Amino acid sequence: MKAKIHSLESFGTVDGPGLRYVVFMQGCPMRCMFCHNPDTWDFGAKAKYEMTPDELFNEVKRYKNFIKSGGVTLTGGEPLGQADFVIEFFKICKQNGIHTALDTSGIYFHDKAKQALEYTDLVLLDIKTIDDELHTKYTGQKRDNNKQFLNYLQDIGKPTWIRHVVVPTYTDDDEKLKAVANYIKQYSVVGCVELLPYHTMGKYKYEEMGLKYPLEGLNDLPKDRIENARRIFAEILQGVKIQ
Repeated sequence: MKAKIHSLESFGTVDGPGLRYVVFMQGCPMRCMFCHNPDTWDFGAKAKYEMTPDELFNEVKRYKNFIKSGGVTLTGGEPLGQADFVIEFFKICKQNGIHTALDTSGIYFHDKAKQALEYTDLVLLDIKTIDDELHTKYTGQKRDNNKQFLNYLQDIGKPTWIRHVVVPTYTDDDEKLKAVANYIKQYSVVGCVELLPYHTMGKYKYEEMGLKYPLEGLNDLPKDRIENARRIFAEILQGVKIQ
């Protein structure tokens, strides 16, 4: 089996703990308004790389000494859109003592996703919003699977980091931020929350692809607003790392 892979990053520092080999997989069913990687959406697009699990691991092991304090992260796109590959690749990583992290939107919640979690050491789960109506407008998908995914992570005791993008006028509101933090508070498996400020650095990709930028006219989140969000989360989620 071969997976479509958009790009590879040898020394990633923002996709899980430690220094990591990061694999950006091709394809995603979500259409998040703030997405800065629209070039990863199309499952049918010609990918830069097409690799078997063994071929990808042969690339990873060249960096094994560098990533021994970190590991490997599969991100995207949406890795679980190619769940069979995730299962086989992570299985090889585990056999070789390499820490595995899965960065997912939780949009896929099925038996193959559950099987992939058996070989996953850490899940980086995106929570876009906990407002069901906004979620559909915001991402093009319902929130149901995301909720079930996090519940399942709690049930199996899987270490989890939450990622939440703070977007002006959409989620940058104190009451909305408190609601998300209180929602996360129910889940003891969550050890870290990454609050990510909205930025427009991916806007040029939309222009190159002939796509309308969904949040045209919206400026980057001011520094004081992300600091405010982190204060709110730290107050509610005591004992959880906020970054």
